[in-house]
Amino acid sequence: MCQRLCGNHSVHDGEPAKAGSSRRGFLVAGASALGAAAVSSIATPAQAAPGQEELSREGGAGDRGMPAETGASHRRYLIKGGAVLSMDPAVGDFARGDVLIEGRKIVAVGPHLHAPGAAVIDAAGMIVMPGFVDTHHHQYQTALRNFLADGLLFNDGLPHGQKNYLDYIHSTITPVYRPQDVFIAELVSSLSQLDAGVTTVVDTSQVGHSPEHTEAVIQGLQEAGRRAVFVYSPGVGPRSIFPNDLSRLQRRYFSSTEQLLTLAMGGEVFDPAFRTYWALARQHGLAIVSHLVGSLGQRTLVEQLASEGLLGPDIEFIHATGLSEDSWKAMADSGVTLSVAAPIEMTMRHGLPPLQTALDHGIQPSLSVDVECTMTADFFTQMRSVFTLQRALINERALNGETNLPELLKSRDVIRFATVEGARVARLSHKIGSLTPGKEADIVLLRADAINVAPLNNVPGAVVTMMERSNVDTVIVAGRVRKWRGALVGVNWPHLRANLEASRDFIFRAAGIQRELF
Repeated sequence: MCQRLCGNHSVHDGEPAKAGSSRRGFLVAGASALGAAAVSSIATPAQAAPGQEELSREGGAGDRGMPAETGASHRRYLIKGGAVLSMDPAVGDFARGDVLIEGRKIVAVGPHLHAPGAAVIDAAGMIVMPGFVDTHHHQYQTALRNFLADGLLFNDGLPHGQKNYLDYIHSTITPVYRPQDVFIAELVSSLSQLDAGVTTVVDTSQVGHSPEHTEAVIQGLQEAGRRAVFVYSPGVGPRSIFPNDLSRLQRRYFSSTEQLLTLAMGGEVFDPAFRTYWALARQHGLAIVSHLVGSLGQRTLVEQLASEGLLGPDIEFIHATGLSEDSWKAMADSGVTLSVAAPIEMTMRHGLPPLQTALDHGIQPSLSVDVECTMTADFFTQMRSVFTLQRALINERALNGETNLPELLKSRDVIRFATVEGARVARLSHKIGSLTPGKEADIVLLRADAINVAPLNNVPGAVVTMMERSNVDTVIVAGRVRKWRGALVGVNWPHLRANLEASRDFIFRAAGIQRELF
């Protein structure tokens, strides 16, 4: 994972690498196509000197580096003295607690853990909690960041819809993507979210124009070394063979249940063939991921699917805005899961995020960022948007005289959506989502002693109402430290940025789009 971050090559306009090439060959061929460009050797974690494994943040000989070989099966280290927010009621929370990690897994959580010989990470002044889980993200669009900041989802004939996602991003820009554009976007997006404490993503990159494009998505995800669910999806053009490449991809890239990358199936309900795709997914034992927006003519579709017996807990619906009451009842009865992208839904006219509707029907939502062409992908934005929206709506009802009202969301509820529920919707609850002994160590350390947070008076409240990505100090995925003391480990950002900018320039030129810088 992430062995070649950012060399001195650059992205060019050459031919894509062959689909059958090895991962190394794919990247090497990319020096002129994909661009090993996108990546160079990730730095080996700095080795602590013998006897200097105590890693205090303020002074001391151990400040020079992080624990060596984190994530390796023989390595143990102790995250010590932080405010531990486990998100597991059976484990509890600790004002000053420790987390012991061995290899990829959490061994113990509690106060004053005794771990002879283990390296120590001093977490004093920090909140220690599970990494965030993003259950819906079109990562291939990273080079288009903020291009459509003021746009809507589609031109619905109402005011303001002239510049919109379906016309610009989906129909005009996406078709010109090359595999190298996909690869660098996937890599940068993954690393950027790691930097923000988002340790897991469900990547809904709908850019499978060819087998090479699909492999570029997968290999960008692999290279980043982050936990990801790849949603196999179609693209456009004569070389798109979706879904006929499913068996090969599953054999080649998803043969192990122990890897960070897992597989799901895209089966959009706006595609006339979606029933075929859903059946294929179920034959292969895969989860199904589909967008669902009432204003796109899907208001009562769920009722029809329920009557056909097609709903089930293996389906993740995204957005679910503008649906009928019977649709919500069918979703609740069938165990369908939900991903809400509240900032995007509010700004792009998907419809009001259905947070309270979902909760009223007993459906616990997960959170997602959707598209970076319009909104940031950090989870502090997601959590605050959900928190303030639900409370604003319920508060307004209270002010208008209603008395039989739902509970106001609390900070811990929103963190649960971002961790525990995210893991459930991603079908990864057995591995991640809480600091539970036996689960894999996907952990973030958040600086509560920073100037925008201190003094710490309430842990969930600090995370939801005070923090942003600058508070993310250290990020761990499957026991391996990926961000250390405020910086991603081994990432050469200037090279990555140069390749991302070169990719952007090609994409806009090929699509005939003029950037409007101001």
